[in-house]
Amino acid sequence: MNKIGFNNQKYLEMQSKHIMERIAQFGDKLYLEFGGKLFDDYHASRVLPGFSPDSKLQMLMQLKDDAEIVIVINANDIEQNKTRSDLQITYQEDVLRLINEFTKRGLYVGSVVVTQYNRQKAVDLFKARLKRRKIDVYFHYYIEGYPTDTKKIISDSGFGKNDYVKTTRPLVVVTAPGPGSGKMATCLSQLYHEHKHGIKAGYAKYETFPIWNLPLNHPVNLAYEAATADLADVNMIDPFHLQAYNEVTVNYNRDIEIFPVLKNIFEEIYGSSPYQSPTDMGVNMAGLCISDDDACCNASNQEIIRRYFVSKTRYAHELCSHEEVQKQEVVMNKAGITELDRPCVMAARKKEEDSRSFSGAIELDDGTIITGKTTNLMGACSSVLMNVLKYLAGIDKNKVLISPEAIVPIQNLKTEYLGSVNPRLHSNEILIALSVSALHSEDAKKALAMLPKLKGMQAHVTCDVADVDLSIYSNLGIMLTYDANKK
Repeated sequence: MNKIGFNNQKYLEMQSKHIMERIAQFGDKLYLEFGGKLFDDYHASRVLPGFSPDSKLQMLMQLKDDAEIVIVINANDIEQNKTRSDLQITYQEDVLRLINEFTKRGLYVGSVVVTQYNRQKAVDLFKARLKRRKIDVYFHYYIEGYPTDTKKIISDSGFGKNDYVKTTRPLVVVTAPGPGSGKMATCLSQLYHEHKHGIKAGYAKYETFPIWNLPLNHPVNLAYEAATADLADVNMIDPFHLQAYNEVTVNYNRDIEIFPVLKNIFEEIYGSSPYQSPTDMGVNMAGLCISDDDACCNASNQEIIRRYFVSKTRYAHELCSHEEVQKQEVVMNKAGITELDRPCVMAARKKEEDSRSFSGAIELDDGTIITGKTTNLMGACSSVLMNVLKYLAGIDKNKVLISPEAIVPIQNLKTEYLGSVNPRLHSNEILIALSVSALHSEDAKKALAMLPKLKGMQAHVTCDVADVDLSIYSNLGIMLTYDANKK
């Protein structure tokens, strides 16, 4: 487990070189679409063990004096309060977080672009929040016939009706809180407007996934399909690249669909296009920096299964259609895996069968699996968490670290004063009780000191999980799945 499969230093060197070459290729301005996440690309770090979550940021810092950042968010994601599953915050909150993080590092955030704007009230309220922070906001609109009706798109009634985003620096980094935000469409719209303003501008794409020089059904690429199941993205052989160079490369459907538009825009502006395929647009070197393919395949298969459980949870909570779950099942079939290829799932369900109560299991780095069950004092998440801390600290599993006398007052507070129906302690409450016990108990102190070792471990719980438990597990770096249809 956690075996390194990716050479991050090699990646930084190769990627920086290729980005600089692409910048030099164009004239007055380059729009560089940054796919994935800049600060915390945890998906990449999960499927490419060894990949640093802030690799893109490290490269951007080298260009910060020439760069400005434009953040793109889809109006529908604002209206629907779409949430980042890894951080458990909405996309609009993530935009505000990104602005703060960029600014703290000395990077200039020029504006926010809201795509698919249709006078949504939630969007107008979000705009007011940005204005209070002195961030310029621009609106882009739905274009009928997009992306196939190129004549309509490249006209005053297409891109022409979008706001022109005013930028001041030669490198414009276009990023977003998540996929489907409209980054590429924003870049294309800007190429159209820059031309009308007499400015020569270019476009390039820095997207980690899918990795163009890995096979179509390689687990790393399949994990990307699983991560974007809510968008119905599909990895495809790039037909334009195959035709132009007789070389098989992988891209995804939205880039392939939009490529004729991009090519036509370049041809209309410059008389010819610098790109013959969507693959040409990219500067991604990640596939050349994989040092252990088996490690990346194993990590990606686990990510595929986790994404499957995420979609099942969304469906159970009526946040998506059954088609999304079916899409995840298709991806798992392509990878040749099932949910039972996640060892903690099998262990948790076996524990539930034996104990006849909701249970949990956590898989350690060495493959050891620790289980726990729901009791009168603790829920499954709290129980298995305590058992793991005991194991790591070398404490007998039957030893009581927190006395019932210490837990009962917390339960009474919950049920008698805070309106809770469930008296069992959640993960945050059990950790607070453990922290208090550590003042007087050496064993409790040892158990508490094991918390940093939980990062990267896999876990499964056989029932729905409260938000507070999800937050604690996320903060500890534990990769949790659960059976959301059971309460």
